[in-house]
Formats: sequence, C-alpha cells, structure tokens
Amino acid sequence: MAPVSKADKKAAVDAAAWMFNVVTSVGIIIVNKALMATYGFSFATTLTGLHFATTTLMTAVLRWLGYIQASHLPLFELLKFVLFANFSIVGMNVSLMWNSVGFYQIAKLSMIPVSCLLEVMFDKIRYSRDTKLSIAVVLVGVSVCTVTDVSVNTRGFIAAFVAVWSTSLQQYYVHYLQRKYSLSSFNLLGHTAPGQAASLLLIGPFLDYWLTNKRVDSYGYNVTSVIFIILSCTIAVGTNLSQFICIGRFTAVSFQVLGHMKTILVLIMGFFFFGKEGLNLQVVLGMIIAVVGMIWYGNASSKPGGKERRSYSLPTNRQQKHGSLSESTELDGKV
Repeated sequence: MAPVSKADKKAAVDAAAWMFNVVTSVGIIIVNKALMATYGFSFATTLTGLHFATTTLMTAVLRWLGYIQASHLPLFELLKFVLFANFSIVGMNVSLMWNSVGFYQIAKLSMIPVSCLLEVMFDKIRYSRDTKLSIAVVLVGVSVCTVTDVSVNTRGFIAAFVAVWSTSLQQYYVHYLQRKYSLSSFNLLGHTAPGQAASLLLIGPFLDYWLTNKRVDSYGYNVTSVIFIILSCTIAVGTNLSQFICIGRFTAVSFQVLGHMKTILVLIMGFFFFGKEGLNLQVVLGMIIAVVGMIWYGNASSKPGGKERRSYSLPTNRQQKHGSLSESTELDGKV
C-alpha cells in the first residue's frame, strides 16, 4: 500500500476541519431557531455571551488538564480583536432588526469582497481571473436563492456597514494573530473568549431589551428551554473552535466563500424540517449556481497563481509553542 503523501494528509485534515465547522454551524442555527421561534428566547446577544462563557470554561479546563500550554497575546491585540468581534455580533443583530431580510442577505454577501480587499491591502494577495470569476458566481448563486425583498433606510445601512466591516476585520484578525504569534486555535480562543464573554454578558441584557423590549430576567424559563440553551452553548464551543481552525488553515475569504455552503445547507434543512413552501425553481437554481461557483473557486484558487502572496511574509513570534491540541500554521499560499 502506497504511503499517504503530505498533501493528501493536509487535504484530509482540511476536509475534516471544514465538515466540523459545517456540522456545528448548521446545528446551532437549527437549535437557536427552535429556541427563539418555538420557546420565545429572543435574547440573541445575551445568548452569545453565554456561548463564549461556556467556551471560556472549556478552554480553562483543557489548560488545567495540560492540553493547552501557556501562550502570550499582547493586551492591545486582544482588545482590538474583542472590539471587532463584539461590533460584529451587535452590528449583525441590529442590522437584522432594522433592515429587510433581502438587504441583510446582501450585506452578508458583501463580506466576501470586503475580505478580499483586506487581503489585498494587508497581505498583498493577488487573485487570478478565474478566482475572481468563481467568487462572482458564488455571490450570484447565493443572492438568487436568498435575496427577496430589498429595502433600506439610513440607520439600517449604517448598522449593516458596521456589521460587514467589523465581521471582516474580526475574521481577518483570526488568521493574522495565529500567524504573527504562532497561536493554535485553542490558544487564541482561550485568550479571546473570556473578554467576549464578560463584555457581551454585561451589555447583552441591555441591548436585548432595546431590541426586543423584553427583559432576559423576566423570561419564563422551563426545563425544555433551559435544555435548549445548554445545547446551544455546547454546540457553540465547537462552532467557535471550528471557525478559528478553518480561518487559520485557510483564509478569511475562503472561509466566507465556502461558508455560503452552510447557507445552502440551512435552506435545505429548513425545507426538510419546517416545510417546502419556500422551495421553488428560483431557489433551486440559485443553489446549483452557488455550488458550481464554490467548486470552481476551490479549483481556481488552488492552482498556481490562483491566489498567492506577492513577495510578502508576515512576521511571526517563534517563541510561542503549540500545545498538544495545536494544528499546522503553515499558512502561506493556503486558501
């Protein structure tokens, strides 16, 4: 039996990381949909704070057990990341409230060109024509099957603008910090989760009251809703970790492009579990176009010259050591 090549091993690990992200992301969307739609727990920001609190607990236990070694992340870098991440969460929630579903989807799609711009500006990335066209096809396909009514107002546009840029910066920063400080996904999550948990749990109840006119402390908790909250927090640990792993192994742009596969899967799962009334020829056509674009992107960006750095290398802090749960940080040229 022929030995497995390094490229084959990398491809297998990449595929496993991506499937981990897809499964956890789709799972948490379905659980949260049931929690909010069926049981009326509409406190999205507070729930996200609970997600990061659970993630903080998980990383603390793993560090105590010796699976995560000590690492360093400068306070200024940590504060910038938490700022970008929290503006992303709050911006998305406010954008969804103030905008139509159609414009909200357009805003989410615009994260791809914004992420491309950040990579071109800061990492000196150059995209081939095929790579650019494949991204365009993905955008067209997802927009066909998700964008319906489009209406926008001034405050909705501002909220969407903040959400798009903060989310793109946060995802770019995951890749940047892992490279610069030689941090594994577990280590980076261990640094950032406590700050996000504390800040979101502090502002979450007030923001949720402003958005929903309901108080989280007056919600009618019962055994079933608490079980769904615990399930949501548990899955969120995997979602947070898998996002860091995928952006670390790929890039923010590839994470966004392939991330729309989750949008397609959520639509399919929604039709399967909640009825087929929204399923029509337009949606099916959009799904097909999007999947073709994603396959094209994977092939185009992996070819020589498809997506490469232009004589640029990011400085790394080689004194940082990886724990036993760390993954490869050979990121140059990865998609």
